[in-house]
Amino acid sequence: MDRYTVILVLVLLWAGLFLAERRAALRRRTRPILGRLLVNAGTAALAFAAAVWVVRPAALAVLRATSEESFGLIHIVPLPPSVRFVVSFLLMDLLFYWWHLANHQIHFLWRFHNVHHIDPDLDVSTAFRFHFGEIAMSAGFRALQIGVIGLSAPMFAAYEVAFQANTLFHHSNVRLPIGVERWLALVLVTPRMHGIHHSQAIDEANSNYSVVFSWWDRLHRTIGLNVPQADIVVGVPAYSGPDDNTISNALLLPFRRQRQYWVRPDGTPVGRRSAANSTDRSHLAE
Repeated sequence: MDRYTVILVLVLLWAGLFLAERRAALRRRTRPILGRLLVNAGTAALAFAAAVWVVRPAALAVLRATSEESFGLIHIVPLPPSVRFVVSFLLMDLLFYWWHLANHQIHFLWRFHNVHHIDPDLDVSTAFRFHFGEIAMSAGFRALQIGVIGLSAPMFAAYEVAFQANTLFHHSNVRLPIGVERWLALVLVTPRMHGIHHSQAIDEANSNYSVVFSWWDRLHRTIGLNVPQADIVVGVPAYSGPDDNTISNALLLPFRRQRQYWVRPDGTPVGRRSAANSTDRSHLAE
């Protein structure tokens, strides 16, 4: 599958999820959609430019090196091609879990990743809303990721397609039947699972870091599925005002003095409104 076919497939997936959100919404929208779409599109345009001009050249340079010289973790022990492919795919996803965790735990990285989280609603358009600085800095991570694993170009391309497709899916606001989503969440990150990650409650935002496969959160004990979607307030409390979600604020936010992220402007933290949540954090709530 060539690059343009992949782009076309992802665009069609985005459009399909966007339409599905209109017909079967998981969470109620709190802000006018047009204004959010303009902010997210403007932010995404610069993020895409950073991906094309910085991340892609860095990734291709390391891929050429790993193709010419068989170095990296997957070359330590001789493996059949199919096994090497599966191991590479899993290692890519595990390292992305750690990269996502780092973007929350390292303050400098969070200044940029916060731009993604201050979106006051969560839908498929949020999947593209990343600060260009975060995307540019991820070039170093991508280069390290490819080099450490020892990926080939086809392995990298296959994971990229899965990564982008599931990022669109789990950011979407599509309501799936709860029984279906509970089964899916045993393997993949789903809209309800990632919706909890975008909560204004800090304990919930600091959970569910996985990107494609959900089991990394189970393995690292960062899983948190027991919050009903109706109880979730999306965003970051300190940046929840009407003027915070503008294109200028999204672009300048990392360079400004930071607020106390997880408290409201009046100084109060965001608490859980309902005490009826299941105590089993691995059970996906409605």
